[in-house]
Amino acid sequence: MGLKPIEDQVVVVVGASSGIGRETALEFAKKRAKLVVSGRSEVKLASLVDAIRNFGGEVIPVIADVAVFEQVKAIADKTVQVYGRLDTWVHVPATAVFAPFEQTTPEEFKRVIEVNLLGQVYGAMAALPYLKREGRGALIHVSSVEGIRSLPLQSSYGASKHGLEGCLESLRVELQHEKIPISVTSIKPSVMNTPFWDNAKTRLGVHPAGIPPYYDPRLVADAIVYTASHPTRDFFVGDSGRILDFLQKLSPSFVDAILAQISFPLQRTQEPKSAEDSNNLYEPVLTETRVDGDFSHSVIPAILDWVDKNPALKWGAIASVALAFALTQGIRNNS
Repeated sequence: MGLKPIEDQVVVVVGASSGIGRETALEFAKKRAKLVVSGRSEVKLASLVDAIRNFGGEVIPVIADVAVFEQVKAIADKTVQVYGRLDTWVHVPATAVFAPFEQTTPEEFKRVIEVNLLGQVYGAMAALPYLKREGRGALIHVSSVEGIRSLPLQSSYGASKHGLEGCLESLRVELQHEKIPISVTSIKPSVMNTPFWDNAKTRLGVHPAGIPPYYDPRLVADAIVYTASHPTRDFFVGDSGRILDFLQKLSPSFVDAILAQISFPLQRTQEPKSAEDSNNLYEPVLTETRVDGDFSHSVIPAILDWVDKNPALKWGAIASVALAFALTQGIRNNS
């Protein structure tokens, strides 16, 4: 399955106003892709468009709420109207409610599903006809390690990410059956230092937090840009997510026990915040255009991201370990 070089691509980044989406758009622009960026706020998108055009990038903005299919479809339609084609669709937007399940209202749960799950579904539905017309391309969906393992106090978010994983698995196999060379990628970030935690609605009485360690959001942008030209099924960002995935496969009940002990205090800061304070559940936070959040002091490097971007070295190392193990066993058996 061949994908075009980034400089030859027309790329859509949905949810580009801040955080991972903003950094992703900037990285694609620096690599000379033609861009369409989307978000709910005209003012926030304007600052991104200015930044891209200031270094010579080619970009157009489209205002859209991903919970409305017609608005998502308009992003894809505008892309093809302006550039004549669509090569890569990157879907980022997510929102969250931090609260015990019994304190989450039906309306809030529904809204998280509408944005995080249906929004992603609408993105794929809008982009897929144009990608098929091109005969190749990439659908890149930003999921989460919570698509593998949900956390307490985030039942709606975990449900939305599990639903997304199920949708992508089904779609991927359908495209394989049709022999259509469209790459379907699930990006699974660990805990990232973005404004996500500041923007979330909370009933914890304080600003919510991620379970450390945190990772630099630029790692996610790098993974997205990489998978836009290297077909990839799943890409974990941050080593803690890979560890959580391994432990969940090994023993879900063991992970239950760990989370029961650590996840409740670690998802709370000391800074007060009420459910009525500013959040992005229904409306954008107009003052928030940052890439980085407030937890830079807890950011650590990721080692295995680089390994996953170099599969030849990765599998060579695995083969070397397997060979060494086999030789060791052979020597023991002959001694």
